[in-house]
Amino acid sequence: MKTFFLTAGLIALSVIACKKSETKIQTTENPDGSVTTTTIETEKTTMVDTAKINATVDQAKEKLNEAGKKIDEATKKTGEKLKKAGEDVKDAAAKGAEKVEKSAEKVKEDLKKK
Repeated sequence: MKTFFLTAGLIALSVIACKKSETKIQTTENPDGSVTTTTIETEKTTMVDTAKINATVDQAKEKLNEAGKKIDEATKKTGEKLKKAGEDVKDAAAKGAEKVEKSAEKVKEDLKKK
């Protein structure tokens, strides 16, 4: 995903930075015999289809939203599974504690008999 944004950024920068500059020098001879030199500089920007760029950005946003939703769903499912696992561990610990208590009572009774 990072590569996608990095590539999109580089393409956008290269498109924005693409300007053609053209310099023309015109020399004209005046009726009195003198020569006049005129420098004309024109800038031409490349034609950029902003509609395509906007569409690409919109698609990227949609994909990010979908990815975010999937992450949220996965997080929710994981949370539910962890909660269930915690309950199972709690139940197992309670059963184990109950067995230990019963064993302790039996040991006490055996000690009283001796």
